[in-house]
Amino acid sequence: MGILRQAGLVGAGMLGGILVSLQFSAIADKETRASLPVEELRTFAEVFNAIKSGYVEPVEDKKLITHAISGMLSNLDPHSSYLDADAFKDLQVGTQGEFGGIGIEVGMEDGLVKVVSPIEDTPAYRAGIKPGDLIFKIDDTLVKGLTLSEAVKRMRGKPKSQIRLSIIRKGEARPIEITLVREVIKVQSVKSKLVEDGYGYLRITSFQENTGSAVVKHLNDLYKAGPLKGLVLDLRNDPGGLLNSAVGVSAAFLPPGTLVTSTDGRTADAKHRFFANPSDYLRGSKDDYLQHLPPDARSVPLVVLVNGGSASASEIVAGALQDHKRAVVLGTTTFGKGSVQTVLPLPGNTAIKLTTARYFTPSGRSIQAKGIVPDIVVEENADGSSTEHLREANLEHHLDNNKEAVAPTGKEATPKPLSRPPAKPKNGTPKDEGDEPGEVPTRELASKKDYQFTQALNLLKGMQIMKSAR
Repeated sequence: MGILRQAGLVGAGMLGGILVSLQFSAIADKETRASLPVEELRTFAEVFNAIKSGYVEPVEDKKLITHAISGMLSNLDPHSSYLDADAFKDLQVGTQGEFGGIGIEVGMEDGLVKVVSPIEDTPAYRAGIKPGDLIFKIDDTLVKGLTLSEAVKRMRGKPKSQIRLSIIRKGEARPIEITLVREVIKVQSVKSKLVEDGYGYLRITSFQENTGSAVVKHLNDLYKAGPLKGLVLDLRNDPGGLLNSAVGVSAAFLPPGTLVTSTDGRTADAKHRFFANPSDYLRGSKDDYLQHLPPDARSVPLVVLVNGGSASASEIVAGALQDHKRAVVLGTTTFGKGSVQTVLPLPGNTAIKLTTARYFTPSGRSIQAKGIVPDIVVEENADGSSTEHLREANLEHHLDNNKEAVAPTGKEATPKPLSRPPAKPKNGTPKDEGDEPGEVPTRELASKKDYQFTQALNLLKGMQIMKSAR
């Protein structure tokens, strides 16, 4: 079938209708397997027998073993997990950009489901579910005691069926109940528009199998109106996706053969360098979509927008373009997921998702639990505030950054802030320009009320003026 070697997926977690971060691979070479710890296994057998003989109710052997495997993996780090047959199937379907559910990326914290990010244009997004929300009840079932896979399975269901989520939200005195209607989630991973004469906007919401070719199509559409003076690449709240798609998107803006990212782990398969070459971004496809790229795409002035919801594959792209000085990265520090998960198939159409490597930017930076620090820091709002994002460093059992001891560069230590005094109404309370007092700000992306975008556009115009003055 080829899927085990064709797809490399690096993303940010498990979705309630689902997009996860992995790299598919075959089972590791038997020679690398360590000898089994006899004493510890004897203890395991004694606990197993005690439960079988003395637990208040009978428990199936399969259920006990499955729970044991789940516990082994979930206690390693936030991204390693056991995938039952349904979860494994959903994972493979999810990389196609279509899956069933409500459209949220989630993780686990203190036994509750924690929202990393809602996916745009999904029931969760439209219902106002926010990053950092803690789901403690799904319909009438308490989440405490469920594994992440079990919780995600309960959030899935037939399209048009209802689901009720009970949520704890920071700043709210009482739990919030939200009722949603499940949908078939079709994620349009690339969007674009010509925002002004000569200035384009390209948004990537996730990295799927067809994202690279979609980027090329959208770039050609933008260039139909004439040459671009500048382009904003928006990776905000992009939870990640397929590694080869991230390499392909990077290759659309970098010279051929340029190093995009590298991975390093304990096994030989975990050590790899990915370049802007067809062999690293096509993964078996014969048609090199970058051959249809507009000629100026690799030289157009470029600003990349990121925030705390930009994770994994989107961090690979931002880091590569930043390291090669191909783009100015603007926004707030990214999520910080710098680890690679490998899916190892097991009997019964199940699998385990195991963290096997860390990935690095071209200059060798590890962003694990640290993130990509923008060249220019711009908060979400003109008053210097931003929505609080859950980050990798907030997750239980997260991997450490194995290069934290290295002195940070000047860019990482002192990113340049870019802000202006907030507009003030008559009562002196800061507000967003264009918002009425007491009104919840509208956050239409790439609009005049999108402060980070307007600053990116202003920067591109300034770059054009400087270029013309030379």
